[in-house]
Amino acid sequence: MKDADALFAALRQSTDPEAADAIDDLVRNAPDHALCRVNVLSFAAERKLNEERAIGAFLHAARLGLFELSWNVLCPGCGGVLAANTSLRTVRSEHYNCALCAAGYEPTLDELVEVTFTVSPRVRRIAAHDPESLSIAEYSRQYYWGSGIELPANFAEIVDELTLETIELPPGERAILSLQLPAQFAIVFDPVSHAAQFLDVQGEPTQERQSLSMILNDTHTPNEAVRLRPGPLRLQLENNTHHRVLPGVWIADDRLHDLLGHRRPFLTAKRLLTNQNFRDLYRTDTLDIDQRLKIVSLTFLFTDLKGSTELYERVGDLAAFDLVKAHFQVLHEIVASEAGAVVKTIGDAVMATFPTPERALAAALRMREAMGSFNRAHGGSQDLLLKIGIHEGPCLAVMLNERQDYFGQTVNIASRVQNLAASHAIFATGAVVEDPQTTALLKHAGLMPRPQPQPLRGISQEVPVYEIP
Repeated sequence: MKDADALFAALRQSTDPEAADAIDDLVRNAPDHALCRVNVLSFAAERKLNEERAIGAFLHAARLGLFELSWNVLCPGCGGVLAANTSLRTVRSEHYNCALCAAGYEPTLDELVEVTFTVSPRVRRIAAHDPESLSIAEYSRQYYWGSGIELPANFAEIVDELTLETIELPPGERAILSLQLPAQFAIVFDPVSHAAQFLDVQGEPTQERQSLSMILNDTHTPNEAVRLRPGPLRLQLENNTHHRVLPGVWIADDRLHDLLGHRRPFLTAKRLLTNQNFRDLYRTDTLDIDQRLKIVSLTFLFTDLKGSTELYERVGDLAAFDLVKAHFQVLHEIVASEAGAVVKTIGDAVMATFPTPERALAAALRMREAMGSFNRAHGGSQDLLLKIGIHEGPCLAVMLNERQDYFGQTVNIASRVQNLAASHAIFATGAVVEDPQTTALLKHAGLMPRPQPQPLRGISQEVPVYEIP
C-alpha cells in the first residue's frame, strides 16, 4: 500500500476529493470480494456520493493504475457475465449464449454491457487476482454474476444448501459423481465455463442407477433438459477447457430464483460513453474502426449559435473567437453536470449525448438561462442566441475520424430538429417530450410544449416536434 500513497495523492488532485477519500478507504479496509468488479452506483449510494463524481473518480483511479476496467457482457435473464473484456474494443456485436438461461442475446450498450472496476494487484492483492483459488461460492459471487445482482450476506450458505454435489476438475481431467436425485428440477452447472445441463427429475423413484455424461467446454451452448427419475445418478464429467472448472449439481427451486431476483442499478456502457470524464480520459481507447455496437435509446442534443457570423464582422475575428470559445466552456460544464458528454463541436455548433431525455432537457434549459447571463456579462448588446434541438432513439456507437461517435437516423433527426429552432428556442421531438420524467420536469418548471408541425428536411417519416417556450 505504500506505493499506492502517491497514486492516491494524485487522485485527490485530479478528481473530487471526497470521492477519492472514499475510494482510498475502500481499498484499505474493504474485504477482498468488495474490491472485485466494483459497482460504482452502489458504491456511490452507500457512501452518499454524487454518482457522476463517483464515476469520474473511478475513471481517474483506473487511468492512474489503481483499478482495472472491465466491460462485461451480461445475460438479462440470470444476470451472469457471458464475457469479460478489458476494453470495449473486444466486445463482439453478434449473439452471446447463456447456457444457464438456454437463450441467446445480441449485446446492446444500454443494459447488456456493464462497466466495473477491480483493484490493481500492484495496489492490493485480493483473492480474485487468482481465480483458481476461489471456492465455487466465491467464484460465482465474484466472477459469474454481474454487479447488478444483489447477493445476500449469507450467499455461501445458500449455495451450500442448493448444491447436491460439486467437484473441482483440472483441465483435461475426467471425474464421476455419484449422487441421489430428489424429485426436483436440477441443473448441472459450472460457473467457470458457463456449461449447464437441465435435469427434469420427476416420476416414480427408482433404485436403478441412471447415467449421464457431460463435456465441459467454452462454447456456452444451451442444452435440452434431460428427463430423469428420482434416485441414484452416475454423472460423468470431462473438462475440455484449458482451466480449472467447478461443476456442481444445483437444485433449481424458489431459493435459486429468489437469489437471482434481487437486482440493483449498475454502470452501463452506454452511460459511460455519455460521461464527459470518460470521453476526456479515453479519447481514442474505445471502439475499433470497424466495430458497430447497438444502443437502444440515447438522447442527442444539438446546439448552434445564431448571430455568430455578424459577431465576427462587428468585433473582429480574435474577440469573436474568444467569445465563442467561452460559450463552448459554459456548455461543456452544463453537459457534464447533467451526466452527458460533448461528442464534438462543428464550427459554432455542439453535439452532445445524454443517457435519458430529461437529462438532455434539463441541460437545454440551463444552457438557455446560462447564455442569458453570458450575454449580460459580455455587454448585452451583442447577444449570442442559442438554438437547441433534442431527439431520442436507437443508434450505433462507431469510430469516425479517430474518435468515438454515433451513427443512425436518430442523429440525423436531432440535427434537423435543431435546424428548425429559431433563436433562443428549444425544439424537442415527441420521443423526448412524452417521456414520463421529461413530462414531470416540464410540469415542475411550468412549461407547456407547443406543437410545431413542420417537416424535417430530408426525413421522410413524420416526426412530431415541439417548442419548449
